[in-house]
Amino acid sequence: MHIHFIIHESFEGPGYFSLWAQKHQYTVSTSRVYLSEPLPDLDNETQSRFDLLIVLGGPQNPATSQDECPHFDTYAEQRLIRDAISRQKAVVGVCLGAQLIGEALGATYSASPEKEIGYFPVRLSDQGQSDPKLSTFKAEELVGHWHNDMPGLTADSQILATSEGCPRQIVRYSNLVYGFQCHLEFLQEQLQPLIEHDAPVFCQQETARSPARFVQMPAEILAYDTTRMNQLLGDFLDKLVADYKKEQTKTK
Repeated sequence: MHIHFIIHESFEGPGYFSLWAQKHQYTVSTSRVYLSEPLPDLDNETQSRFDLLIVLGGPQNPATSQDECPHFDTYAEQRLIRDAISRQKAVVGVCLGAQLIGEALGATYSASPEKEIGYFPVRLSDQGQSDPKLSTFKAEELVGHWHNDMPGLTADSQILATSEGCPRQIVRYSNLVYGFQCHLEFLQEQLQPLIEHDAPVFCQQETARSPARFVQMPAEILAYDTTRMNQLLGDFLDKLVADYKKEQTKTK
């Protein structure tokens, strides 16, 4: 298995995705777009050899222009996602990445009813409880969040998990394409740069007359043990890879 990551910012990296890939000795390549590294060209045989595309989060949204953020080309990323899906590759999007999957498939992202930063429960829908890739999830799990927006829905997509603050936490677009608005990849030791980047949010939370309901403070965020949610992500990815290999066998 070869995995390609799209990484939008230095402070929001792959986290547990990297540990999972190392555990299985999968090969990895990256497009660190904040360093102007190019996206893979799927018409290039060498660059198209990845099996799983993982599109990570960032402070942008799918409508962010290159005037606003020169290193982020939303249209190029959406084209890559569509191309990867059309070539029957597995695709996972996290936060911004989930929103980009929806956009690539014609579903417009929208603002979430609530900002969520910290660790809050998600609840599996009936479809989520019957999805084999989420079989190790309990009906309710405590996971990471860091967002203002949420992915759009296609006619064929299914919502697998919701939270009190956001009705679209895990979305299945197809058997090999999933969007996670939540962050199961967070590792405790990697969150300090993200906290520093969003320092104004926490200052505002401290001084607001009506603090946001679903924004925790840095000390509470950094104290959380991510082991359980990381394991859930690893189990999901293992099942996704197994399904991908089955699909590859069918097409040969």
